[in-house]
Amino acid sequence: MNPVIKSSYVDGTFVSTSSTDLLENHNPSNPQDIVDRFVRADQALTEQAISAARRAQQGWARSNPQQRADALDFIGSEILARREELAVLLAREEGKIVREARGEVERAGRSFKFYAQEALRAEGEKYQSVRQDVGIDVFTQPLGVIGIIAPWNFPIAIPAWKIAPALCFGNCVVFKPAELVPSSAWALAEIISRAGLPPGVFNMLIGPGRSVGDTLIRSPLIDGISFTGSENTGRQIARLAAESMKKVQLEMGGKNPLIVLDDADLEQAVDVALNGSFYSTGQRCTASSRVIVTEGIHNAFVERLAERTRALKVGDALQASTDIGPVVDSRQLEQNLAYVASGMEQGANLVCGGERIENDAGAYFFTPALFTEVNPDMRIYREEIFGPVLSVLKVRDYEEAFAAAEDTSFGLSSGIVTSSLKAAEHFKRNSSAGMVMVNLPTAGVDYHVPFGGNGASSLGSREQGTHARQFFTRTKTTYQLA
Repeated sequence: MNPVIKSSYVDGTFVSTSSTDLLENHNPSNPQDIVDRFVRADQALTEQAISAARRAQQGWARSNPQQRADALDFIGSEILARREELAVLLAREEGKIVREARGEVERAGRSFKFYAQEALRAEGEKYQSVRQDVGIDVFTQPLGVIGIIAPWNFPIAIPAWKIAPALCFGNCVVFKPAELVPSSAWALAEIISRAGLPPGVFNMLIGPGRSVGDTLIRSPLIDGISFTGSENTGRQIARLAAESMKKVQLEMGGKNPLIVLDDADLEQAVDVALNGSFYSTGQRCTASSRVIVTEGIHNAFVERLAERTRALKVGDALQASTDIGPVVDSRQLEQNLAYVASGMEQGANLVCGGERIENDAGAYFFTPALFTEVNPDMRIYREEIFGPVLSVLKVRDYEEAFAAAEDTSFGLSSGIVTSSLKAAEHFKRNSSAGMVMVNLPTAGVDYHVPFGGNGASSLGSREQGTHARQFFTRTKTTYQLA
C-alpha cells in the first residue's frame, strides 16, 4: 500500500496542493521500502510561509513568556512520550541504528523542555550612567523571522536545537529540512502544530535548496539564517546573506583529530576511537576521522582497533543486533568508495573494511574502513568524508601529535586519550577546536551547553544552551533621565 502523500506546514495548516512534484523518502536499509511521499514546496509556497511568519512576528515577540514556555514544554513532552515510535521512523529514513536514534529523539525532547524553562528566565542589566540622574537599561528583543536549514544526519535533534530557542526568544520560524529526511521533520511539525502556537509562528517547507533554501536566504523579510551543512554551502549562504545584512549562524564541516599517547589505556583508546569514528556510520560533523598515535602504542592500538572494527556488524538499522547501519543514500556510498580508492592510490594501507556489502534489497551497507601508513598530504587525511573512514597517523611524541592535530582549516571538535594531566591540560587550553574532549569520543555533546567550532567549521555565535540567546536576539541599550 502506498503511503499517504504529505505536505508542508504553512500559516497554521498543512497545505493542500494539486502539484505532481512528489518526493519519495526511501529506507537506506531497504531502498525498495518507501517511508513517505511528500509534495515538494516551491518558491511561491516559500514566499507564502515567509509572509505568514512576518505577519505573526510582532504578536509572537510580545507574547507572554508563560505561553512560550507551555508550548515548548508540550512539544518536548510529546517527543519524549513517543520516543520509540519516532526512533523507529528516524532509523528507517536515515539509517541510524535504533538505539542511537532513540538517543537522538531523547535529546530533541530535552532541548524543547530546556528552552521551556529558558523562556521564563528573562535577562536584563541595569547600569548607572556616568552622567548625573541618567539611568541605563540593557535588554534583548527577538531577532525576527528566522530561516532554519537543517542537515540530514540528525533529522530531529538538530532541528530541535534550532527551532526551540528561536521560538523561546520570541522569533517566528520558517524551517527547511533536508530532502533526504522529511519524515522526521514532518512528525516534528505535526507535534508543533498542536502546541497552541498562533498561525504563522512556525512553518515547515519540504522542498529543494534551489527553490526553498535559496528563497529563504535571499528574502528581505528573513532576519536571520541558522544553517547546518557542508562548508561549501555555508560559504555561499554567508555571501548571499551579507547582501541583505542578515545575521547568520553557520555550522559546517570538521576533520576532527583524536590524539592517542603512549600512556593511554589501550582499551579505553580503542573504545574512544571506535565510537567517535564509526558510530552513526561516521556521518557526524564531530566524528574523529583522523587518529594521531604516538609510536610507542601505535602497533598495539592499530592491531586492537582493527580487531574491534572487523567485529562490528553492519546491517539493517532496525535490527537490534546491528552496530553500524547503512550510509544515507547511494551518493554517499559512492563518495565513501571513491575516498577509499583515493587512499589506496595515494599509498595508504587499507587494514580492513572500505567495501560495499552486496544484498538483494540494494541497501547502502558499507564496512568501516581503517587506514594506516597515512601522511598529512593524503585526501583521506585532509578532507571531510562524512563516512566511516578512519586514517591513523603515526607520530613520535605529544609535541608532534599536537602540531598534526592543529594542521587543518577546520576547528570543530578535538580529543586526546592520555593518563597525563599535563598533556590533557595543555591540549584543553591550546587546541584551536571549539569543543575539546579528554578520554572521550570527539562526537557526543550535551544539549544544555554551547555547541560550535572555529575556522572553517563555524561562523556566528554558538548554538545550544543559554548561549543560543546571542543569535536569536538583538541587544538594546536604553537611557532615561530620572
